[in-house]
Parts: sequence; C-alpha cells; structure tokens
Amino acid sequence: MALADRHFETIETNGVKLRCVVEGEGPLIILLHGWPQCWYLWRHQIDPLLNQGWKVCVPDQRGYGYSDCPPEIGDYGVRELAADVDGLATALGYDEYALMIHDWGALVGWNVALLYPDRVRAVVGMSVPYGRNLDPAWCTQDFWGENFFYWAFFCENVGGAEAHLEADIRTSLLTIHVSASGDAGPPVSQVGKTTMLEASPRPPAELPSWMTPEDLDYYVAAYSKSGFRGGLNWYRNIPTFLKDTVELEGRKIVQPSIFITGSEDPVRKMTGGKTGQEHFEDLRSIHVIDGPGHWVQLEAVEETNTIVLEFLSNFV
Repeated sequence: MALADRHFETIETNGVKLRCVVEGEGPLIILLHGWPQCWYLWRHQIDPLLNQGWKVCVPDQRGYGYSDCPPEIGDYGVRELAADVDGLATALGYDEYALMIHDWGALVGWNVALLYPDRVRAVVGMSVPYGRNLDPAWCTQDFWGENFFYWAFFCENVGGAEAHLEADIRTSLLTIHVSASGDAGPPVSQVGKTTMLEASPRPPAELPSWMTPEDLDYYVAAYSKSGFRGGLNWYRNIPTFLKDTVELEGRKIVQPSIFITGSEDPVRKMTGGKTGQEHFEDLRSIHVIDGPGHWVQLEAVEETNTIVLEFLSNFV
C-alpha cells in the first residue's frame, strides 16, 4: 500500500500520545522499531500481516517521529516504555496481542513479554536478543579507553550528541543506516574518534538497494519533526534498565518466540552471536539470514516475511 493510503491514529497511552498505523481486523500484533527509526521501518511487513488476518498497530514510539517526545531523560525508563506498548492494546480494545520487535524495540519488547505475560501471546524478535547484561559502565568512554563507543557519546554528551546529529539530518540518517547494514564496507578504526559520524564509514554515492530516495526523505521529515533527543534518551536510561526490573532477574520468556538476524548485523558481532536461548521456555527457532546487516526486514524482505508469516500462522 502506498504511504498516502496508510491509516494513522493518535492513541493516548500511559500519559503520552503515540501516532500509529492502525489497520486490519483480527488478532492484534504490535510492531516496535528502534533507533534511528520510526514506524516506517516495518513498511514491507504491514501488508503481508494484514493479508494473513492480523490487526496491525505500528507506533512511532515515545520520543520518535510524530508521537510525543518528552524532553527529560527520566521519561524513557524501560517500565514507562513497556507500559506505552501494553496501553496501546488496551486503547484498541484488546486483552491479548503478539509482538514483532527490533533493535531498541526488541530490548523493550522482551521486557513487555516479561512484565505482561498474560497479555503477550507470541514474539517475533529481530537483531537484539534478550539478556540481562546491560553494564552501566558501557555508557562511559573511560570504559572503552581510546576506542570510541557511540553509547558513551550519547550518554556523556547530553545536548551535544543531538546537535551533532541534527546539524545535517539527512547525512546522519544515511550514514547510520548504511554503516549498520550489510553494505557498510570495511570497518573504520574507532581509536581516537570523538563523534559518531567520524567513527562511521562514509555512505556510498548511491543509495543501497533497500533504500529509495523517498524512503530517506520520509526519515528526514520524521526526524526534522522529532529531533534526536527522545531516541538518545533511551540510551541514557541504560544505567537504570536492570535495576528498574530487578523482579525479572532469572525469569524466562514463556511466550512462543522466534529470533531473526542478519549474518552481518553489528549487534550479532557485539554479542558474539549469542541469542539468549537460556532466557526462553519456548524459543521455537533461530534464523541467521546470510548477507544482511542490522536492517534484516529491509535488506532481506522476502526471506524475513516468509519466516515471520510461517511462525505467526499459528496464532492468527
């Protein structure tokens, strides 16, 4: 379906208003994006899900796009973000829902499954596995020494990191997307780098096959509206992530789940290929698609959709 034909609703949940694509009839599935994205990440999955018989809700999450973007760091704790998601289902009149989650949307989404076990029916996880290993020290450059790490840049440069990325929104978004993809090319040495764009490979002159000029225009418009502060505030709450969910320590994800990632995903390299299988009671399959990087649902649309629909056919 063309972008102009998508149906948007602004839904009030947990004290914020989130703009969402809401379409279809049937059981509910909520799709959660990460950084630096918005609902548009899932543009190739929405229609296949509708055709399978789902009601689809795809928000710009808190801090992104055309949704509310509270300025305070404390407004982006994991429990608040999880409550936003569960509240969408309530607002739409559903007692149960499935999740499809990616990147930061996965970090939050796994916790939604744990915090609301009687509400979440099934989970399709992408890129970021569940774990309980978010060390607050990773948000300090001292921990990394001379090797630049973007988490620390975001957390230690409140205001400055936003200004860096907002100076040229188009270049920032293109650089970040390509540098995390399977088209990134040779890595850039992180020694002595001081900003994220300096530490990232330069994007090619031509857009990759999985991004059109219209796609990039949409992202630029969304981030021109929201700015980068909200999304960066998700990172700035990493030091509170585990202590805010201490009751979840040792608890397993009980819902039927699958996990999909690209072979060249930087997250896969950061985690050493670990998938967190020990944290699940019913992890039905793990799929490593050869070639794609971080944006597996964009870089390998058909293969990703085939895997997703086969799994979700058990719940529609």
